[in-house]
Amino acid sequence: MTATPGGMESQLVIAPMVVVLVTAVGSLLLSRRPRARAAVSIAGGAAYAIAVGAIDWYIVLAPDAPGIATYQVGDWPAPFGITLVADGLSAFMLTMVAVLGVASLVFSTRHLPGGGGRSYYFPLFHFLALGVTGAFLTGDLFNLFVWFEVMLMASYVFVAYSGGPQHTRAAFWYVALNLLASAIFLLGVGGIYATTGTLNMADLALRLADPAAYGLDPVPVVGLLGLLLSVFAIKAGLVPFQFWIPTAYRAAPPQITALLAGATKKVGIYAIIRLSFTVFAGAEVAVDFPIPLLGLSIAGDSPLPFVGAALFLMAGASILVGGIGAVGRDSMEGVFAYSSIGQVGFIAIPVAIAATTIDPGLRELAIVAALVYALNHTLAKGLLFLAVGAVRSATGTSRFADLGGIASRSPPLAIAVFVGSLALVGIPPLSGFFGKFLVFEAAAKARAGSVLVLLLVGSLLTIAYATRTWNRSFWGAQTDAVETSTVDSVQVAVLVLLAATIVAVGVGFEPVYAFAEAAAEAALDTEGYVDAVDPIDASELDDSTGGDH
Repeated sequence: MTATPGGMESQLVIAPMVVVLVTAVGSLLLSRRPRARAAVSIAGGAAYAIAVGAIDWYIVLAPDAPGIATYQVGDWPAPFGITLVADGLSAFMLTMVAVLGVASLVFSTRHLPGGGGRSYYFPLFHFLALGVTGAFLTGDLFNLFVWFEVMLMASYVFVAYSGGPQHTRAAFWYVALNLLASAIFLLGVGGIYATTGTLNMADLALRLADPAAYGLDPVPVVGLLGLLLSVFAIKAGLVPFQFWIPTAYRAAPPQITALLAGATKKVGIYAIIRLSFTVFAGAEVAVDFPIPLLGLSIAGDSPLPFVGAALFLMAGASILVGGIGAVGRDSMEGVFAYSSIGQVGFIAIPVAIAATTIDPGLRELAIVAALVYALNHTLAKGLLFLAVGAVRSATGTSRFADLGGIASRSPPLAIAVFVGSLALVGIPPLSGFFGKFLVFEAAAKARAGSVLVLLLVGSLLTIAYATRTWNRSFWGAQTDAVETSTVDSVQVAVLVLLAATIVAVGVGFEPVYAFAEAAAEAALDTEGYVDAVDPIDASELDDSTGGDH
């Protein structure tokens, strides 16, 4: 069942983008009025959360919800016009952005990096959110590239925000790598258009499912999907494309790093899921790919086994590189930056399982596991990076050598960080427990013993660096920096609310699981996606317009 074109559901699809764009422009016009600019930003963040909540309920979760709705920009039909699509998968992702975005905005109003004179901070924040939102809602590959660039242009500035030599160096490498990724993305998009004659995702899925009817050769699709997969792996920070993360995450303001780790990193994961399962899964291409290191042999009649094989290798390496790297860092943000590399491996492993199995039930379970783990990572890692900002603004440092005894100086801050750390470890009844449990369950049902060992090693590494961070920063006697510190009460309140959200997601997990299940079903329902977008042939457009177009 789909939303009626032009109905309320259709208008809701574009609402988050309109809200965030208006907020970005409004905050830019108020550049000389810091208080008004901050107020408009907070109001815009709240309106964005309300718009996303409306999509969640009226399009996905309500008893009579259609499950998917589309918006055709300018009333041009797909695949010729720009199509926006909201379904369970995009709504689930948008919800994570909304929750963390509001928290980061409130946090930023209390301690604006570089001082209140930097009037471009809030507009850039909203343009970053606009790029992420557009990427989650777009229905065609070229506009996915466009929204990636909008997101990246804002993040470029934030990485170089502090202006020091270290930050400039980090920004240089970040820009260089992402420019290369953008070139590869365009090459892949151009190749797909040359091969299939379309970039609309629904139309692309339709053509790949019946290539003979359109005179297509689906074999090149595997190679082109490989190009796109490498781009999305860069955005997600999977090994071997992870080397930009530690420097970029340390260089950007902590509240922006929270958004980069908690939201923009998920754009890469979203793109892998959307293109692999919704768009390319129907292409009939024989694949046989052995993985000696994991004792697996990947074979099938679609590009999915190729995606799964590549993800297994990248995710496994990410878990080890990120976990080992985090254990040896000497500062809070260093630990959490490397932790992000490891944690995204836990998200990618179940996606790989979903891509390599032929069992529909296991495939859905694996995608649910990836989404739930991604939600926990957004909440926990967002909280922990914001905690870095609170500690730095209070003490002037986040290095372990200068910290200690924060728990006795600010118990609420310590409790919030403790909850976030336990969520990463996966302790019940927190949200992280269910994410980790589902990932292990998917691996067990796939009978992937080597993957289970890898996940166990990654979990032990998580315990090691989380414990070390807590002991070095929050336990023991107060250092001079901590003893003379003053912790901002509003920032701590934001952290406590995020910690409470982590607890609430775990305690009330049933509706969260239902939402994740709806998102997984949407990702796998290619037919429903195509029917909702309803792409038409060029001949149909000519007939209906008399050839005017």
